[in-house]
Amino acid sequence: MNARAPFSSAEAPEFPLASSVPASSWHDGLIDDGSELLAEEVPVALVYNGISHAVMLASPQDLEDFAVGFSLSEGIVRAAHDVRDIEVEAGPHGIALAIDIAPGAMARLKATRRARLGQTGCGLCGIDSLAWFEREMAPNDPRDGGIQDAAPPFAPHVLQCAMAAMAGQQRLHQATGAMHAAGWADRDGRLLLVREDVGRHNALDKLVGALARNGIDSGDGFALVTSRASFEMVQKAARAGVKLLAAISAPTAMAVRLADRAGLTLAGFVRGGRHVIYTHPHRLASNAVSHVT
Repeated sequence: MNARAPFSSAEAPEFPLASSVPASSWHDGLIDDGSELLAEEVPVALVYNGISHAVMLASPQDLEDFAVGFSLSEGIVRAAHDVRDIEVEAGPHGIALAIDIAPGAMARLKATRRARLGQTGCGLCGIDSLAWFEREMAPNDPRDGGIQDAAPPFAPHVLQCAMAAMAGQQRLHQATGAMHAAGWADRDGRLLLVREDVGRHNALDKLVGALARNGIDSGDGFALVTSRASFEMVQKAARAGVKLLAAISAPTAMAVRLADRAGLTLAGFVRGGRHVIYTHPHRLASNAVSHVT
């Protein structure tokens, strides 16, 4: 039985965000037969100017944000205005995002297009050579290599404030326990945007798209994710012009190397009044770092 509002998708009403399924729960030797509300994941095809490029498993919400954010973070378009139109088309087997992009962006996409099938934990799906990977390790935007910022550093406590506020805005995660989230906070740590998805990469793409569609400067604030910070999460953030990425869990060593090369400040283990800064600590106030001997 499909879950009803508030867990229905306004953009693709044929596909609920969560569904109730029969389940038996065990606790201290007692069994309770009932049901559980589980998050849905739906195949979402990204189709550019009539050509299918990728199929991702995603939550069927904030799909226009997803279309714009994926296009930007994957380097398919260089600016949000290169996305001219988006149509959300629900079908019997999934959802197609028909994305109309500028001719120049389409020419670049055709020149570099590679077949790929995205999954909720996929970091390098579909690449066909290690040479491609080496190219992707380099910063993709000259801005990402700039280490000196004119903006003042962030106060260290704002990371904790914003991450603590994320939990209260993850409605689908509260209901299902199976969602990732990506959020955007201003310099005072006020949480301005939150996007949820079953896939951590998708949640970040949706956030990138929301920033672009709302005209928010990606260099004037910071992004938060309720996951580890993998190579691809850092790559997406850097491509979007994000200067500080805070993760509730650990980064990978490869992600740290990429963040260092891209000029991105990367923080991990942001929870419980603690965080670890791995790269470019100049973006946090000096009292963010204490030295224990």
